[in-house]
Amino acid sequence: MSVRRRDSLGGKAAIVGIGATEFSKDSGRSELKLAVEAVGAALDDAGLTPADVDGMVTFTMDTNPEITVAQAAGIGELSFFSRVHYGGGAACATVQQAALAVATGVAEVVVCYRAFNERSGRRFGSGVQRREPSAEGAALGWSLPYGLLTPASWVAMAAQRYLHAYGLTPDAFGHVAVMDRKYAATNPAAYFHGKPITLEDHAASRWIVEPLRLLDCCQETDGGQAIVVTSVERARDLPRPPAVIAAAAQGAGRAQEQMTSFYRDDLSGLPEMGVVARQLWRTSGLAPADIDVGILYDHFTPFVLMQLEEFGFCPPGEATGFVAEELLPLNTHGGQLGEAYLHGMNGIAEAVRQVRGTSVNQIPDAARIVVTAGTGVPTSGLILGADG
Repeated sequence: MSVRRRDSLGGKAAIVGIGATEFSKDSGRSELKLAVEAVGAALDDAGLTPADVDGMVTFTMDTNPEITVAQAAGIGELSFFSRVHYGGGAACATVQQAALAVATGVAEVVVCYRAFNERSGRRFGSGVQRREPSAEGAALGWSLPYGLLTPASWVAMAAQRYLHAYGLTPDAFGHVAVMDRKYAATNPAAYFHGKPITLEDHAASRWIVEPLRLLDCCQETDGGQAIVVTSVERARDLPRPPAVIAAAAQGAGRAQEQMTSFYRDDLSGLPEMGVVARQLWRTSGLAPADIDVGILYDHFTPFVLMQLEEFGFCPPGEATGFVAEELLPLNTHGGQLGEAYLHGMNGIAEAVRQVRGTSVNQIPDAARIVVTAGTGVPTSGLILGADG
């Protein structure tokens, strides 16, 4: 492991603005329009203007380049612009890069964003259709010929091993789906607002790829989300309570591939998230018992269980009971299973709301929030906290 000590980023920057479009299945407008709407809403929330922005960060899998969004949003000169690779694994890393720029003086106000028509346009859930040759893509050649063509099929391999390793059945995944939908049911912004489910509903849902059922798989969404990052000092002069970035980390594990890391010694965990978790705990000085809310990337339910175990909230194989007992509030916005699939950016916004005390499912006295990005790929995470 390359990082073995506390880093110095924690406490240097804060999230001061969040903004989103509506979440839908057919936005009726371009992805650039969605991005500009989300950026404008986030700046309004922060009490800032486009003229204040000098940095932009987004994902590589995005049709909205930083410079084009800046131009369309009325933003002027930029001193920092960046993209982070690996789909949903980039979510928290966009905030990390923004914080790094702010902490080093490279930029003063950085906007992180994600916008796509992921339901009405390109659908990530449809899997590999066309791909340019690449060294990274060559790994898929060992999986695609055998029918492993979609994200669900790739995750199903690890999920099956997890069940075998701990003597569980597919019903073990149901508690994650039920908790997410419970919170989505009371969130007016969620696609599944007013639609909770039961464990019986989960067990009755159709197979997608065994051991994954329909209700183990996140939805697909059109929409945009933006996040504004600046220094803690400047944040204190803005209208909203800042969500201080207590720690931020990226992580890739040994023998890491993008969704197909099947040649590791053990498939029952997520080593990349273990790398992230260790660095978040080191830098923040916190431990699992200190966390008030978990916003865990939930494209597929089994990976939520594995994340809880990698972070040390419970021993390996015991996350199902941990979730069932609701020992930690999880995904209080409804997650990607219940609210929207925005590659995890909407989860960061929910963590900010929890710190501010403005979530529709507010957890009393929530002051320390763990947020994670996409799993099964090189990934990232954050710990956000209240100022002071």
